[in-house]
Amino acid sequence: MSIADFDIIDDTEIAPQERSRTVPSLSRRRFLTPLLLPVSLSALLGVWGIRRDGTLWHDEAVTLELASRSLPDLWQTLGNIDAVHGAYYFLMHGLFGLFGTDLLVLRLPSVLAGVLSTAGVTALGVRLSGTRAGILAGLSFAALPDVQRYSQEGRSYSLVCALVVWATYLLVRAVLGCRAPEITGRSSSMVPWIAYGAFMLAACILHQFAAFALIAHAFALPACARRPWACTALLVAAGVAPLAALGMAQSGQVAWIDGVTGSEYQGFAVLVSFAILLSYLASSGNAGKVSPEVPVSLRAIALPLFILPTALLMLISLYKPLYVERYVLYGLVGLALLLGAVLDRVPELGRNLRVATVIVVALAIALLVPESLRLRAPESRSDNVTDLAIALSREYAPGDGILYLSVKRRAWSLAYPSVNRGMFDIAQELTPAASHDLYGTELPSPQIRARMRSSPRILVVTEPVGHRIESSGTEMMKERVLAEYFTKGRTIRINGARVIIYEPRTTATETELVVP
Repeated sequence: MSIADFDIIDDTEIAPQERSRTVPSLSRRRFLTPLLLPVSLSALLGVWGIRRDGTLWHDEAVTLELASRSLPDLWQTLGNIDAVHGAYYFLMHGLFGLFGTDLLVLRLPSVLAGVLSTAGVTALGVRLSGTRAGILAGLSFAALPDVQRYSQEGRSYSLVCALVVWATYLLVRAVLGCRAPEITGRSSSMVPWIAYGAFMLAACILHQFAAFALIAHAFALPACARRPWACTALLVAAGVAPLAALGMAQSGQVAWIDGVTGSEYQGFAVLVSFAILLSYLASSGNAGKVSPEVPVSLRAIALPLFILPTALLMLISLYKPLYVERYVLYGLVGLALLLGAVLDRVPELGRNLRVATVIVVALAIALLVPESLRLRAPESRSDNVTDLAIALSREYAPGDGILYLSVKRRAWSLAYPSVNRGMFDIAQELTPAASHDLYGTELPSPQIRARMRSSPRILVVTEPVGHRIESSGTEMMKERVLAEYFTKGRTIRINGARVIIYEPRTTATETELVVP
């Protein structure tokens, strides 16, 4: 199926007075009908278990707290930290102002973005490889575990993905427009290029690593589209450059990111090999053919979009570690398009190959079910700030002191300020809100030491065994005072954190409690 089949309708038998009304209606119906099944699956997966038993993890807690600050406070905070997510925080600030800060308000924008992403993948597949391939691509995309995860998270990654996939769709429209003179005799329009640039600029403002999609798009262009693409890309780069410069100035905030591990390289190599195999299998079908109506093949779009963003981020990470999979979530669009194109060819295969394919698909679905269940459990994230707040409120007694062993772990308290408001934070000088950052500021070491010595009991909040954020002089001082003057009592283990209760020597017995 080509673009001509998809968008152009033979209206010779339609009465002239009805033509302007009927043809657009039929065209919209042909466009929307293939989207119904994938979009329904995406929406269903998005709302299923969206509350995760009412729990939050650290990144969502940051979204909730920063987006709840007043606009002047938020603006000042972004001058210090998290400028790369500033546009998302402003968006969520508006939604919180209208609808409150319930978990549904926090996560539903990502659900909607996941639905729009799925619709975009389906539309791309239909346009480039036919209706059935598009539907299968959309279903594959919606079912991918990472897509399910970030479609239910109060962060920007699902929104970025939606913008990139629809920018890619607009790019295909723009490329068709640049071939318009030779195909239809009509002059080309700049409107698709303007729309493409606007979507890419919005994606890059939400997260600067969306710019890698621009580079991937360059590999899919015929000669006629290279010049308008280059002009559009330069305008997008100029538009996002000030924000990117501010983000680089705040790059110390991502010092927690480690270098790419050997297993990550190996995993990516396996996925690249799989994508190349899918591209080869699709190449003998519609996905490998370039029609005069659509001078871009599906694999020319899909393969670079899947491989290049991750490869470039890994390459940059050799100089400065920045690789995190979710930063290039939109690369999965390319994988889904290839999957849809290959699955579309199953009826063409021999009986044995068809049976083998059905078995593989059934096994994949069987593996997806437990993974989908796991993603909707509170333990699926790296920490659980809700359980931490519950544990602190349960254990804290008047006169106790709370001690965050690392200043950065004070960010765990952001989602539940009311819980922490009545607690004595031993080391804190300014709260995160007052200092316009995520961690607040701490007192000089002598004052922290004096406060610790005068505390009858200390609830220490720290990482799980084997994890460590930093080893500053202040942190080591806290550990020395605890070891010298206090005895370790109960340890309450929570997903991603520990609360250790220290009491003056001779009064504590060491036990351990696990929060279910």
